[in-house]
Amino acid sequence: MVTTSNGNYHVEINVQQKWPKGEIACGDVFMSDIFREEGRTILVLSDGIGHGIKANVLATLTATMALKYTRFHTKPEISARIIMDALPKSSDGKENYATFTIIEIETDGLVRIINYDNPPVLIIRNGEAYYPKEQELEVRGRENIGKVLRSREFIARKEDRLVFLSDGVVQSGLGKKRYPLGWEIENITDFALNQVNRMTDISAAKLARKIINQASINDNFEVKDDTTCGVIYFREPRKLMLITGPPFYKIKDYDFADRIRSFNGKRIICGGTTAEIIGRELGIDVKIEHLPKTYEMLPPAASMEGFDMVTEGILTLGKVEEILENYNSEFRLLDSPADNVVKLLLEHDSIDIIV
Repeated sequence: MVTTSNGNYHVEINVQQKWPKGEIACGDVFMSDIFREEGRTILVLSDGIGHGIKANVLATLTATMALKYTRFHTKPEISARIIMDALPKSSDGKENYATFTIIEIETDGLVRIINYDNPPVLIIRNGEAYYPKEQELEVRGRENIGKVLRSREFIARKEDRLVFLSDGVVQSGLGKKRYPLGWEIENITDFALNQVNRMTDISAAKLARKIINQASINDNFEVKDDTTCGVIYFREPRKLMLITGPPFYKIKDYDFADRIRSFNGKRIICGGTTAEIIGRELGIDVKIEHLPKTYEMLPPAASMEGFDMVTEGILTLGKVEEILENYNSEFRLLDSPADNVVKLLLEHDSIDIIV
């Protein structure tokens, strides 16, 4: 996940991928970079022709060059020509190529989208699809006659979302009874809008995962092509406080509790003694939750009014560390106290830790 911020909103970026069974590499490649001194974030999704290693190499070359030339403000139609000239030709003389989508985000909210042969980027605003004016740019060079880049610009607003895809998503379900022509961009748009309107605060990761999972379902749970979905979400920063240690001196207990009470965000307490002190100072009862299951022999969680989670300290935090060290996008989190702490940590952007 990539994250960046400006003074008005946080930008959450997440990309999910699946590729055909038996392939050791994905033919879709996503790259990004944040240039803080310039106030720019650049994202590139490239889809190499074919599958596997060959497609991955083509997409990696394309994404690397696209990121570099965008970084140096090269005109898109010029950088596209350089990219196409640089890609190696196959032994039979046929052209090797990769499609690409470039998304550039500036801190003032300006978003630029350059698209070459990838599915169009879906922009969601106020629960509806938003279509800024599109401009066509012809790729330079006689050998590139007929090749067109599609460019769009707009100023992002808080709660806007962008969904960018490879054609594996659009073509999922191709030839099946439900989607004989594939899932198609119109159906994907309806699906994404339905998710956003049902869950108005759905994260970038969750929306991308839902779209990828549905594409997999369309192909009977085995995607036939490299399949990538990325989501960009402009939203209010999510703040979390993790409290895991009481003050060294008892005289500081009230100030400690008052600081926690005034925090504007979600709050987790990890530590029984810490919870008791905060409860005493704020006049809140600590209630132990006796769960029907035990997870990794961890002590049960508790509940306190005004706090999102209350757990034991050392053992739970040790398990949290273990989960985070091994976490990836395929990791399935359970319903244990430690797993629930991890879920909250991953969902938030700004985390204050009181030790």
